[in-house]
Amino acid sequence: MENKMDLPAWRERALAFEQALNTAVVGMPEQIRALTIAIFSRGHVLLEGDVGVGKTTLLRAAAHLLGGGYQRIEGAIDLMPSDFLYHAYINEQGQAAVKPGPLLQHDEALSVFFFNEINRARPQAHALFLRLMAERSVNAFNREYHFPHLTVFADRNRLEREETFEIPAAARDRFLMEISVKAPDERDLQRALMFDTRFYDVEALVGQLPAGLTPYDQLNLLAENIQVSIRAEMPLQNYAVDLWRVLKDPLAAGIQLPDVDMSRLLAGGASPRGMAMLMRSARTRAWLEGRDYLTPDDIRAVWPFVVTHRVFFNGAYALQHEHLAPLLLQAVLDKVSAP
Repeated sequence: MENKMDLPAWRERALAFEQALNTAVVGMPEQIRALTIAIFSRGHVLLEGDVGVGKTTLLRAAAHLLGGGYQRIEGAIDLMPSDFLYHAYINEQGQAAVKPGPLLQHDEALSVFFFNEINRARPQAHALFLRLMAERSVNAFNREYHFPHLTVFADRNRLEREETFEIPAAARDRFLMEISVKAPDERDLQRALMFDTRFYDVEALVGQLPAGLTPYDQLNLLAENIQVSIRAEMPLQNYAVDLWRVLKDPLAAGIQLPDVDMSRLLAGGASPRGMAMLMRSARTRAWLEGRDYLTPDDIRAVWPFVVTHRVFFNGAYALQHEHLAPLLLQAVLDKVSAP
């Protein structure tokens, strides 16, 4: 292919990127590996987690390592699509004036955009955000703005239910991954987060990382190179297709979950786009592991991050999604024999 890149050299950069994140946010190697895969697969990420567990620090660190522009907006019930695009104010001459909003301040150099507490925003804001993720573009001031190097992140407020709006299925399916961010369980890491003063100042912590370690404006071409360089042999392809078929109809495959009527469980999900994103992520994982071919372990490693938020349940089962989805996904992996 044209513009062929030095993939081994870039792999060293990617691993250095991952290691740098692990120094800024401790106790999350699995989540940081998933985030690294998502970024080098050029996919958007939905973060789950309680307040104060390090989600913003993680994204600030990633943005610093990528270079380019970073912007953040807070979800709120009165947030409107226009708040992404412009800010109206009275200037020093007492006249009405407009300046660019968070999406437009960096133009094409915007590399990371973080929508904090996305479920606090109304569906109108979700609609603009959906287009941003799908097309990496928006319309404003009678022109179209493009963000070719943009990675979008969002997180949900899981603790408060008042004045919140669930993210529509179409928007959830645009996220390559959903990553659960939790505080570490290890006692020594908990002690470090409480007493090591370097974790007190996020600005200083992030500022110590190498800026632009993995230049944001080269990642699109890099991702293309990665995808075409990783081969998938036919037994591996059959394994992946079998996983998809069992996931779409687990009852026909003989899967049973405790206290679940399997005939009424699934409302939908596991779209072709989602399964293509699964393979995209698996290829990036294989590259990070230093291989030019896919293995079942590559698929299994990214499976929960890519598929969990793409499985939708009916009725009361939807309220148990956090509990039932991992059980179902593990049952599918157990059912299909790896080559």
